[in-house]
Amino acid sequence: MTDIDKEALALHKKFQGKLETHALVKVKDKHDLSLLYTPGVAEPCRRILKDTSLAYDLTLRGRTVAVISDGSAVLGLGNIGPEAAMPVMEGKSLLIKELGGIDAFPIVINTHDASEIIQFVKLIAPTFAGILLEDIAAPVCFQVEDALQDIGIPVFHDDQHGSAIVVTAALKNAARVVRKNYEDLRVVIVGAGAAGLAAAKMLQGYSCTIDSCQKVSGQKSVKDLIVVDRVGALAVGRDHQNIYKQQIAGISNKKKVQGELAEVIKGADAVIGVSGPNNITKSMVKSMNSDAIVIAMANPIPEIMPEDALAAGAAIAGSGRSDRPNQINNSLAFPGIFRAVVKGRLTKITQPMKTAAVDALVDYVKKPSPTNIVPDMFAPGLAEHVANSILKVKNQ
Repeated sequence: MTDIDKEALALHKKFQGKLETHALVKVKDKHDLSLLYTPGVAEPCRRILKDTSLAYDLTLRGRTVAVISDGSAVLGLGNIGPEAAMPVMEGKSLLIKELGGIDAFPIVINTHDASEIIQFVKLIAPTFAGILLEDIAAPVCFQVEDALQDIGIPVFHDDQHGSAIVVTAALKNAARVVRKNYEDLRVVIVGAGAAGLAAAKMLQGYSCTIDSCQKVSGQKSVKDLIVVDRVGALAVGRDHQNIYKQQIAGISNKKKVQGELAEVIKGADAVIGVSGPNNITKSMVKSMNSDAIVIAMANPIPEIMPEDALAAGAAIAGSGRSDRPNQINNSLAFPGIFRAVVKGRLTKITQPMKTAAVDALVDYVKKPSPTNIVPDMFAPGLAEHVANSILKVKNQ
């Protein structure tokens, strides 16, 4: 156990978690009680009965989101179940509050069944302004999110879209640093789970549902992209591909390259790791194109440590770690996204909004450099900047 592990364990034990409820109004006497509870509380109830949208103005619904997980795909830990996933959901809720200024509550549920998760979210939706789905394994996460897009509040799977947003922003700024055109990049993604498949769609300028993919008008895309899973490169006609991998195979890998990562990565301009520890070697990086970009996001141990990638010849290296430069982490995006959800009373998060979030992260870094391709997570006003960018395209 590392020093950080020991310190984190002691902190969680000391505070018995990371969140508490806090009363906004004090109950000092019977008059207060009559306003906050009976009989006064009846009037807000009557008003909401006549117009349910008033729940946003008269209750915590208007400023609170839920972070929901089944614990099936937690960080680099895998399927650890709901109880063990709770520290992560508390942390996510804490970041939404501390970085985005929005109240959030963690909820873990004891099921991995897509239909049960869908039903649970539908039933609990009247309590919240938005839902952040977290650490739900593929392919269930795709089924769940797709089924919940028209329930009246945004349902956003962060492992998919949050990852895709920060990866796209990082790659755009990295391309500027190495003086390559983003639209000329050949990219390899290591990992075909929620993050990998969502990043593949965004980097190629596609918006997809379970049934189809559509090219997004005006959205720039990389030249070519190959996703690699444990079997090898996703490609049309390859065996051992579920319907979601088949979908990505149909819009990527233009030359139908086959083979494992060591072969596919040769000559690539950028590699993005969203898989597991130590899956990218120095020899693989050496085989890439000149001025290679390596973004290795597995946590806590990335596919390759940034210093190893740089030693192997990469021009830029990023990871998900907070103790290295270029921390590529969803926390750059989701606090601002859910700030927009609450401020704009959004009913869903659209593709133009995701693109606006990318542009906001890109624009925030005025002078990108090899060690500064994304904003610092604690950059002043970052969440507000992302939120305002999203709200500008609210009606698109």
